Amino acid sequence: MGNVAAIQSDAQVVSEPSGAIATPIFMPPPQRWVLSPSHPEQADNLASSARVPQVIAELLIARGIHDADAAFQFLNPAVEQLFDPFLMLGMEAAVERLERAIERHETILLYGDYDVDGTTAVVLLKTAIEMLGGVVRFHVPHRLREGYGMQASVIEAAAADGVGLAISVDTGMRAFKEASLARRLGLDLIITDHHLPEAGDEVPDALAILNPNQPGCEYPEKSLCGAAIAFKLAIAVLTRHDEVRTREKAIPSFLKMVALATVADAVPLRGENRVLASIGIRELHRPAGLGLRALFQAAGVDPTTKRLSSFDLGFRLAPRINAAGRMDIAAEVVELFTTRDGVRASLLAEKLERLNAERRQAETELLQQIEMRLASDHALTAEKMVVMAGDGWHRGIIGILASRIVDRTAKPAIVVSVEDGVAYGSGRSIDGFPLLEAIESCAELYARFGGHAFAVGFAMPAENLPEMERRLYSFAAEKLAGQEAEQVLRIHAELSLERATPVLSRWLKKLEPFGHGNSEPVFLARTMRLAAPVRLMKEKHIRLELRSAAPLVEEAAAVKAVGWNLAHRAKELSLEQGSVVDVAYRIRENDHPKYGGLQIELAGVRLSSE
Repeated sequence: MGNVAAIQSDAQVVSEPSGAIATPIFMPPPQRWVLSPSHPEQADNLASSARVPQVIAELLIARGIHDADAAFQFLNPAVEQLFDPFLMLGMEAAVERLERAIERHETILLYGDYDVDGTTAVVLLKTAIEMLGGVVRFHVPHRLREGYGMQASVIEAAAADGVGLAISVDTGMRAFKEASLARRLGLDLIITDHHLPEAGDEVPDALAILNPNQPGCEYPEKSLCGAAIAFKLAIAVLTRHDEVRTREKAIPSFLKMVALATVADAVPLRGENRVLASIGIRELHRPAGLGLRALFQAAGVDPTTKRLSSFDLGFRLAPRINAAGRMDIAAEVVELFTTRDGVRASLLAEKLERLNAERRQAETELLQQIEMRLASDHALTAEKMVVMAGDGWHRGIIGILASRIVDRTAKPAIVVSVEDGVAYGSGRSIDGFPLLEAIESCAELYARFGGHAFAVGFAMPAENLPEMERRLYSFAAEKLAGQEAEQVLRIHAELSLERATPVLSRWLKKLEPFGHGNSEPVFLARTMRLAAPVRLMKEKHIRLELRSAAPLVEEAAAVKAVGWNLAHRAKELSLEQGSVVDVAYRIRENDHPKYGGLQIELAGVRLSSE
């Protein structure tokens, strides 16, 4: 299979005479710093009118905020900033049909997906419908047995059982055959999805489609996740029955799930998404549901004493929820969040913890093989993208592995698991490379595929792998011609380390939640002298003591900074006491009970003469 052959057969290790293993070393691509342009005059005006620090004004302007009113709204997200659900094309028809089903006590099928976005969307709609007395059942596909997307067999079984209405959540925009089947069987289908429709203006033949990205939809926020669209439908139908209670009780409660999905699905945290996530994170400090409390406990997070951030959602809670779909049965996530049995909730949360540990172990083992291949296969690393396959790799984690390759190489990546003659693939991309378009360029090779510009999934006969590889490499060579792989570090403002204070840290928290589309600020401090030798931690990390080396600057106490995974950079630069460097850094709060407080976290370091 050429370069997509299983890593086990390609990345051989060599035994040295001493018996040690000679492991190839994979070096990450070079880092390029890009400093955002400053707007001193505009920042002065905004700082004065909005009564914010100058650096906060600069960061707001970089986010397209130029007046005091817009700054106030950005810094103070509120329910009132959410758009009316009925602005979404298809909402009126969807609500009318859902209300009719509830009134007639029809059984309503919710057809979800196996990730955080899909499972929380099912929880939201199930809860809303049952609040109104509706009868609900749900189907969350098994990742390995069914794969992504709607299946005709499930639609047929539902119709045979007398189900009159099915609602898809976080899936359905490519379910043309399934939508036609549902209509033939007399089963009304409402599709709620955020994925891009097929090229052109065609959409599935459903009773109603809720997707801001569909042709003709004028809903202002185009980047909602699937759970947010399900939330819009839930709130629309609840509002018809009790507007006041919906606004005061249901919306804040439901936004806990929406925040989890919004962060986990990596949609841009700007506009309405920022409001949804911000309010939801705030509400998560009061986890009323038994399942949510059990999940927090399993993750070792106490929301009543710890200030939650998007990091907690994205790297502590979401992986445990996703572990169910990756390693076992995602339907149990819905049960976790809807059960009223405290013992059952604890058991389910503990199971998610075990599955997540299994996922981490499997990921670690395969990632070691991948890094060996990246270090030793020069033909592969010469390509503009990475396509890598392995026999029997766990399909539940190939998407994570693709993300890890992107992180390490700064190239688009596709990871494939080959099982019984079928190749299952998952891909992740970089800015400027439309991965779905790349996949569509060889669409006839796949049995099925789907996704968007930054993430795709597919299944195909394994014999088609070499041809797919050849065509994707050709596509990448054309799209990325003249571009060298590099890690781009975007620096948002210059700020001396002396100005990184607890007061500024509190202001920066008002810009949260951070994530895609609302990056955590990275600052630049120039001409800093190492006041002590570099301290190495666990052979991978560094701790520096820094003091300004600029002339005429009064000498102050050295500032301590930590640099995760920067030991290789310190060695490359031959850093020692007295070295003068520029540092790119983030201002963090360490919540460790013993070492807590303000922390300077290095994002990059270079010699000041570079």
